[in-house]
Amino acid sequence: MNKLHIKKNDTVIVLAGEDKGKTGKVLKVLVEKQRAIVEGINIVSKSTKPSAKNPQGGIVKQEAPIHISNLSLIDPKSGKATRISIKKTEDGKKIRIAKKSGEEIK
Repeated sequence: MNKLHIKKNDTVIVLAGEDKGKTGKVLKVLVEKQRAIVEGINIVSKSTKPSAKNPQGGIVKQEAPIHISNLSLIDPKSGKATRISIKKTEDGKKIRIAKKSGEEIK
Protein backbone atom coordinates (compact mmCIF):
# COMPACT_ATOMS: atom_id res chain seq x y z
CA MET A 1 0.00 0.00 0.00
CA ASN A 2 1.22 3.50 -0.81
CA LYS A 3 2.40 5.93 1.83
CA LEU A 4 -0.03 8.76 2.48
CA HIS A 5 1.01 12.40 2.09
CA ILE A 6 -1.27 13.61 4.89
CA LYS A 7 -0.66 13.15 8.62
CA LYS A 8 -2.56 13.94 11.81
CA ASN A 9 -2.61 17.68 12.74
CA ASP A 10 -1.89 18.82 9.14
CA THR A 11 -3.91 21.73 7.77
CA VAL A 12 -5.61 20.68 4.54
CA ILE A 13 -7.94 22.11 1.90
CA VAL A 14 -10.77 20.13 0.30
CA LEU A 15 -10.38 19.82 -3.49
CA ALA A 16 -13.66 18.11 -4.39
CA GLY A 17 -17.12 17.42 -3.03
CA GLU A 18 -19.72 19.34 -1.05
CA ASP A 19 -17.12 21.10 1.12
CA LYS A 20 -14.83 22.13 -1.77
CA GLY A 21 -12.56 25.05 -0.84
CA LYS A 22 -12.94 24.64 2.94
CA THR A 23 -9.91 24.16 5.15
CA GLY A 24 -9.49 22.22 8.36
CA LYS A 25 -7.16 20.29 10.63
CA VAL A 26 -6.78 16.52 10.21
CA LEU A 27 -8.06 14.76 13.35
CA LYS A 28 -7.42 11.16 12.31
CA VAL A 29 -6.02 9.26 9.31
CA LEU A 30 -7.52 5.88 8.40
CA VAL A 31 -4.59 4.31 6.51
CA GLU A 32 -6.28 1.05 5.45
CA LYS A 33 -9.26 2.87 3.90
CA GLN A 34 -7.12 5.79 2.60
CA ARG A 35 -9.41 8.29 4.29
CA ALA A 36 -9.04 11.12 6.80
CA ILE A 37 -11.35 12.79 9.30
CA VAL A 38 -11.03 16.58 9.04
CA GLU A 39 -12.34 19.06 11.62
CA GLY A 40 -15.57 20.72 10.41
CA ILE A 41 -15.57 18.94 7.02
CA ASN A 42 -18.07 16.35 5.71
CA ILE A 43 -20.52 16.78 8.63
CA VAL A 44 -23.22 14.08 8.81
CA SER A 45 -26.20 13.59 11.13
CA LYS A 46 -26.18 10.35 13.10
CA SER A 47 -29.02 8.97 15.21
CA THR A 48 -27.92 7.76 18.63
CA LYS A 49 -29.71 5.70 21.26
CA PRO A 50 -29.75 6.98 24.84
CA SER A 51 -26.66 5.86 26.77
CA ALA A 52 -24.75 6.74 29.94
CA LYS A 53 -22.63 9.19 27.96
CA ASN A 54 -25.61 10.74 26.14
CA PRO A 55 -28.74 10.11 28.27
CA GLN A 56 -31.02 12.10 25.94
CA GLY A 57 -30.09 10.30 22.70
CA GLY A 58 -31.29 11.87 19.44
CA ILE A 59 -29.47 13.25 16.41
CA VAL A 60 -25.74 14.04 16.69
CA LYS A 61 -23.72 15.92 14.05
CA GLN A 62 -20.20 14.58 13.49
CA GLU A 63 -17.40 14.48 10.91
CA ALA A 64 -17.32 11.59 8.47
CA PRO A 65 -14.16 10.33 6.72
CA ILE A 66 -13.20 11.92 3.38
CA HIS A 67 -10.95 10.27 0.79
CA ILE A 68 -7.29 11.38 0.83
CA SER A 69 -7.38 12.14 -2.92
CA ASN A 70 -9.87 14.94 -2.24
CA LEU A 71 -7.49 16.66 0.20
CA SER A 72 -4.36 18.74 -0.38
CA LEU A 73 -1.87 20.17 2.09
CA ILE A 74 -1.74 23.92 2.56
CA ASP A 75 1.50 25.70 1.67
CA PRO A 76 2.85 27.35 4.87
CA LYS A 77 4.09 30.37 2.86
CA SER A 78 1.17 31.20 0.54
CA GLY A 79 -1.77 29.47 2.27
CA LYS A 80 -2.81 27.73 -0.97
CA ALA A 81 -3.00 24.05 -1.91
CA THR A 82 0.30 22.39 -2.74
CA ARG A 83 1.80 19.02 -3.59
CA ILE A 84 4.66 17.72 -1.50
CA SER A 85 8.03 16.12 -2.05
CA ILE A 86 10.03 14.11 0.44
CA LYS A 87 13.68 14.92 1.00
CA LYS A 88 16.27 13.19 3.18
CA THR A 89 18.47 15.30 5.43
CA GLU A 90 22.15 14.58 6.19
CA ASP A 91 21.22 12.72 9.38
CA GLY A 92 18.84 10.42 7.45
CA LYS A 93 15.51 11.99 8.50
CA LYS A 94 12.75 12.42 5.94
CA ILE A 95 11.13 15.85 5.70
CA ARG A 96 8.14 16.99 3.67
CA ILE A 97 8.65 20.01 1.42
CA ALA A 98 5.94 22.06 -0.36
CA LYS A 99 6.43 21.95 -4.14
CA LYS A 100 5.18 25.53 -4.69
CA SER A 101 7.38 27.42 -2.21
CA GLY A 102 10.09 24.92 -1.25
CA GLU A 103 9.16 25.50 2.41
CA GLU A 104 9.33 22.65 4.93
CA ILE A 105 5.99 21.37 6.23
CA LYS A 106 6.00 20.88 10.01
